[in-house]
Amino acid sequence: MAGGERSSRKEPAVKGGYRIIDSDMHVFEPLDLWERYIDARYQDRAPRLLPLRGSGQPLVLVGGREAPGSANAVRDLLPTIRNAKQRQWPLVQAIGFAREQGFNSKSQLEAMDMEGLDVAVLYPSAPGLDVPCFPDLDPDFSEAICRAYNNWLYDFCQADPARLRGAALVPLQDVVGAIREARRAKQELGFPAVFLRSAALPDQAWYPRYWEPFWAELEAMGMAVGFHESTGAGYYPHLDRFPVPNRLMRHVLSHVTAQMVTMVDVIIGGVAERFPNLRIGFLECNCGWAPSFLARMDRHAAMLAETDVPLLRLKPSEYFRRQCVIGAEGEERELPMVVELIGDDNIVFSTDYPHSDSDFPHAVDEFLELELSDATRRKILWDNCARFYGIE
Repeated sequence: MAGGERSSRKEPAVKGGYRIIDSDMHVFEPLDLWERYIDARYQDRAPRLLPLRGSGQPLVLVGGREAPGSANAVRDLLPTIRNAKQRQWPLVQAIGFAREQGFNSKSQLEAMDMEGLDVAVLYPSAPGLDVPCFPDLDPDFSEAICRAYNNWLYDFCQADPARLRGAALVPLQDVVGAIREARRAKQELGFPAVFLRSAALPDQAWYPRYWEPFWAELEAMGMAVGFHESTGAGYYPHLDRFPVPNRLMRHVLSHVTAQMVTMVDVIIGGVAERFPNLRIGFLECNCGWAPSFLARMDRHAAMLAETDVPLLRLKPSEYFRRQCVIGAEGEERELPMVVELIGDDNIVFSTDYPHSDSDFPHAVDEFLELELSDATRRKILWDNCARFYGIE
């Protein structure tokens, strides 16, 4: 694999006196990623990313088809109007330097320097988030898609491997393939985590015994799992009532409700009980809802756990505190209240760069304006994330 451009930066950022890990920074995948990186056997079926006029996201095709539930599936003038307005957004201007460089690894490091980030764990944008959403993919083909993405991301990170860390894409159509690719990503590529969608496939859940070998493998390797949602594709029946091109209506709900579902899935469903050393992250979903939702799970468990989930030995909130984290962003003014209610040991920081709801390059500045103690800031900006991802 070809290495990326090396960073010239030599000292950690230490912005405001703090070292900072971004728990959920994003890359923009190049349009020819899979055409360049996929195994030659699958070249004719490789995912294709085609640019759309007036759109910030490409058309994602796998085998000539769009991802099920994709925002590309229904089009009218709304996306064009929306993106015309986006050109005026401060963020669009702020990331102009990265767009000019094709969002390469050099521009990623420049963005980190601008925000004051020392380390970033990298998650995909719509292409990488959407390609797992094909339920009928041949398992070997699905694994090849993931292998190609992870190889590209490894090369991307070689610009500065100490600062750029990858979250691996794993196939969801076959648990054996998921285990195999997670193991390769950890042992050969050095990735600290895999990322999963809450419900990429129809009727998908994470608590059934089918996935137990996968959880066991992640736990044994000390590899974290970061759950991360997408508005563009996936299976959430409660979103079907809203027009697909209407990003506002869908985006308000998609990330938060999906993570609520996943929290019930892996905590009340018993994954955390059976795999007590598995580290689980709920990312890009804000955290203001977490205290009330954890309390709600505890109240309902007190009433129903004895009959419905008798093997749970702890309260749901206790599993969360033992092995989970939730992502917070700088503009969350309710964060001090969250810390007061559930503590500061399970919250990690993210800029969400370079997506439309990021406050780059001021996300860290906004966080530092919040009324939090010095010790709490250090935990959220570095300690909790370092522990979650196993970063020294």
